[in-house]
Order: sequence, then structure tokens, then C-alpha cells
Amino acid sequence: MTGVIEILSPSQVARARETGALVADILQSLKSRATVGTNLLEIDQWAKEIILGAGATSCYVDYAPSFGRGPFGHYICTSVNDGVLHGLPHDYALRDGDLLSLDLAVVLGGVAADSAISFVVGDARPAESVRLIQTTEKALATAIATAGPGVKLGDISAAVGEVLRGAGYSVNTDFGGHGIGTTMHQDPHVPNDGRAGRGMKLRPGQLLALEPWVMTDTDELVTDDDGWTLRSATGCRTAHSEHTVAITEDGVEVMTLPSGR
Repeated sequence: MTGVIEILSPSQVARARETGALVADILQSLKSRATVGTNLLEIDQWAKEIILGAGATSCYVDYAPSFGRGPFGHYICTSVNDGVLHGLPHDYALRDGDLLSLDLAVVLGGVAADSAISFVVGDARPAESVRLIQTTEKALATAIATAGPGVKLGDISAAVGEVLRGAGYSVNTDFGGHGIGTTMHQDPHVPNDGRAGRGMKLRPGQLLALEPWVMTDTDELVTDDDGWTLRSATGCRTAHSEHTVAITEDGVEVMTLPSGR
């Protein structure tokens, strides 16, 4: 986090919309290409080619926060099965039924956007994996529906936590959503659980990356030897969904929607 809470101008919000569409388009393209046998390093290479081809800049390649063993050195986070956050692309070929989470952030026109999707690879549809994904997507939709000018940050956290806990999952609040703007990670931190009525009031022009994530039977994380990939402590499956949204004068707008929508 930078300690900065930016209020973007209307022209910057318009640029965020363009950045968000690029992020969404890349994620959908990668999802369509990720099949049984696809290597995570191929996905990273595809992301690099599209990002650079669009004249955008990766937020990850030089990313070196205090909690990682930086710099990250890749263009996208690829988290598989029990991996949930900051998955470092490595030599792994996807298998039928793998649960893959892709997390992508880029800067275009001086404004960043950040989004994540989770999906099952191949033809298998493990019931618990599908339920995990659907729960994070429902929590994300609830967070977006809750956000707006004058809404307190705790209202969003409480709404997300209610969905996740209501589905029977425990919630880790160490990592969650965050402010975003001309840089990827800014204040405020947006935990995936909290108390309604608490925290700062949201203002028009603020951008937030809202990102519910959950693990099947634990709220504890462990870090891989690569210094980056965060996994469930029990080896259970995980899922992660994220959108960048802008607080507007009369509500909220999702920035990370595909350009065709």
C-alpha cells in the first residue's frame, strides 16, 4: 500500500474504463485458451504478448512488496487448486478438473485496473470447486451492489463476509481488496469481512479493487518456496474473483468488463 487515497478526475475514470476493458479482454482470452495440457508459463507468455501489444504496462513484472520475494518477474498470477493468491507462473501443465485462478493488473494511459477470475479447466466439474467459484462471484456481486458514494468501507466488508460465511467458509482478512488508481495497490485496505457502519466513507472518483477469495476448509495460508504463491494451509481448493470499480456520483461502475459489453 502507498498510504495514498486518490480521487480520480472524470478523464482518469474514462481511462480506467479503457484499462479495465483491456484487463477483462485479456482474462477472457486466456480463459478460452487455457485447456488441458496448457502450461502456466504459456499463459504468462500470452499475457505478456497481449499487454505489450496493447501498449500497456504490467503491474507485476517489477512488483516487489515487503511480503513477496521480489521482483515478481511475470505478467500474470496463475494460482492452481490449493493456490489462491500471487501464484507465480511455473512449469506446470494444466489437468482436467484443475481450478485455475488468473489475477491480472495493468496500467494503460496512466491508470491501473485489476481483476481476477477462477474457473475449472477441461470437462470435469468438481462440485466443491464450482461452489467455491460461485460463492466468490456472489460475494463480489454483493460487494458491488453495496458500494456507492457515502457508503462506509465496513459496509462492503460486512456484505462480503456475510456471503462467504453464510456459505460455510471461514474468512482470512490478511489479504483483500484495495484502493487503486495511477498505481495498483493503494489505501484503503478492503477486508473480506468486517463490521457495517465502520471505516471511511467512499467518495466519487475513488477506484477500488474488490476481491473476495475463499478456501474450502481453512482460513490459514502458507507460502510456497518460491516466496510468492499463497496456498491453503490444508491443501484444500480455493477460488478468487475480483473487479475494479469506480465510485460515481450516484452509485458504482464496474471498470473491468470486456470491451464487447
